[in-house]
Amino acid sequence: MSKQDIANIVTIEPGKRYGKPCIPAMRITVHNLLECLTSGMNDREILDNFPYFTQQDILAYLSFS
Repeated sequence: MSKQDIANIVTIEPGKRYGKPCIPAMRITVHNLLECLTSGMNDREILDNFPYFTQQDILAYLSFS
């Protein structure tokens, strides 16, 4: 995944979630996704629980972190 791909998926907006990296138009942060992964959730469980995520979103978040 290229830096441009990540930049299209992960945004940082000063007024949203205190400037933490998020998916555009959502309030889910990179940190939130990492918490899901460290709690033992796999990609499929994340996609089932957060239907607005895509596999590409997960990959971008992981690349960003």
